[in-house]
Amino acid sequence: MSSFLAQAQEEMLIGQLVDRLVVRENYNENGVFLNKQTFQAGELKETDGYYEIEVVTELFDKNGKSTDKYSTSYRCRPEESSIMVMAFPFSNPKSKETEINTNSENFKELYDLDNLEDVELEMSFDSGLLDFFGSKSKIKIYDRILESNGNGKSIRSKINIKAYAIGIRIKQLNYAVNENLNNKGLLSHQKFTEEDGSYFTMTYK
Repeated sequence: MSSFLAQAQEEMLIGQLVDRLVVRENYNENGVFLNKQTFQAGELKETDGYYEIEVVTELFDKNGKSTDKYSTSYRCRPEESSIMVMAFPFSNPKSKETEINTNSENFKELYDLDNLEDVELEMSFDSGLLDFFGSKSKIKIYDRILESNGNGKSIRSKINIKAYAIGIRIKQLNYAVNENLNNKGLLSHQKFTEEDGSYFTMTYK
């Protein structure tokens, strides 16, 4: 039974992305639309002890004109499957494959709505090509508050990200985050707001 429940939880977490279209829209501190990206995620594959998802990314300018399109394969071990949920909103790799690794005791419970504890983790990427993460990052998700809405649940939280390259901290970012989940426990919308008021949204379809 415990094995079955663990597998079900992993499938739910990875299901936040599998076979879904995700749209990211970016806005400046005045709320002016800047550009957007679309991510079409494929089916979940299991290869050599890893979970793998192929994602086709297309970039659009502020006028809706396509400026680039490429495909990336994301890999992680099953016990680290939920790391994709946090890495995905920030990713912009142009490598053919990005392997994500994490060191955390409780990240698998990120969307355990009965136990929204603070989460601290370290992430590393074999490609080193994520948008601002560098090759290794330390992430803290804290002050997590669960609320009910008409169609599901919402989570308010804060995120602190410290990005490192060659052991040197190159960037630190702080976000206020609002996440909406439908009645099946799947993400429907996220909003990440920086300290200067600029923000981006992720819509899951």
